[in-house]
Amino acid sequence: MSVCRDYRVPADVGRRVVVDGRPGIIAEDRGHYLGVNFDDDNPGVILNCHPTWQVAYGDMGAIRKQTRSQKRYQDYLRSESSLSFSEWLGIQSS
Repeated sequence: MSVCRDYRVPADVGRRVVVDGRPGIIAEDRGHYLGVNFDDDNPGVILNCHPTWQVAYGDMGAIRKQTRSQKRYQDYLRSESSLSFSEWLGIQSS
């Protein structure tokens, strides 16, 4: 992870962190940012955090898995589609 080298922090995927008072876990390598899934967010909701801004690094932990429906909804949000979610899924509305 370039964050570890560039910022000299233990920013491994799977490491517990507290960012500005919010506990979470590093779930993704996002280049020069940490991809953090906060404990109070749903699994799969990953936010960019700067590796040195009010971050306390902890022990290694387990990344929570998102359900299939949560993943589908995240895929929809990332698609930036102009369709409604049901239209995007191909569900006919009456």
